[in-house]
Amino acid sequence: MFTATLIAASLSKGEVSAARDRLDAAGCLPVAEAWVEQGEAIDLQFGRDPTAARRVLEGQGYDVVVQPAEHRRKMLLVADMDSTMITVECLDELADYAGIKAKIAAVTDAAMRGELDFGEALDARVALLKGMDESVIDRCLAERVRIMPGARELVRTMRGWGATTILVSGGFTRFAEPMAKEIGFDRVIANVLEVADGKLTGTVAKPIVDAATKLATLSEAALDLGLPREATMAVGDGANDLAMITQAGLGVAYHAKPIVAEAAGARIDHGDLTALLFAQECPLREWSAV
Repeated sequence: MFTATLIAASLSKGEVSAARDRLDAAGCLPVAEAWVEQGEAIDLQFGRDPTAARRVLEGQGYDVVVQPAEHRRKMLLVADMDSTMITVECLDELADYAGIKAKIAAVTDAAMRGELDFGEALDARVALLKGMDESVIDRCLAERVRIMPGARELVRTMRGWGATTILVSGGFTRFAEPMAKEIGFDRVIANVLEVADGKLTGTVAKPIVDAATKLATLSEAALDLGLPREATMAVGDGANDLAMITQAGLGVAYHAKPIVAEAAGARIDHGDLTALLFAQECPLREWSAV
């Protein structure tokens, strides 16, 4: 049995009925429906062909997560940071203080689309920041970095039912560590910007945290915790998140680049991160206070 969870700020009875009709017409054998949160998230249960279900339900103006009906509450979350758990790309924002945001942002976008090697692109961008005063990092953190809506609720609610949560970022510890603490993650892994005499050296400590690091973190944490694949979730937006997203029990592309959205097992294009609580059959009354 499978479940398609429809998620939106406001779901009408007409939209639900039309979605069930689409499942029926696609031969998915819809059998039941149940609200997770009245008017915002509903589960449609069906008997077969989850690929066809995604095809007929996506692109209708609401988010939809299709997955097996069992093991929906995950016990391990591995998440990207930039543009996933926070609203910005930290390196691009740092570059803005040096007056070169457009130049660096273009490289960031290409790397996140999978058009450039992540490590090489990171080294090239950081090199352009050589000589920047270290204090700009704290200024950027205070002035530019904001937590993504729903991040605290997602992480703290999952921890509340016993899940382990890990932030793994191709960004930098100077941003990731305070953000992980504020959001509520158990652990954080990120790159280290090297500094000498109060200035950025234009280099990143090696080895670089990249797609392989993210996948290894997911795999090793699941092994250490004795969790099967279906008990894991990974969420991100860029090409360097693809490996972990495609290997997780529920891999989620969050407002993601096309290459990621097309490959992920689920995609959130409209709502915030609380959509991933609804996808785990968790109604608002069970969310942790933030």
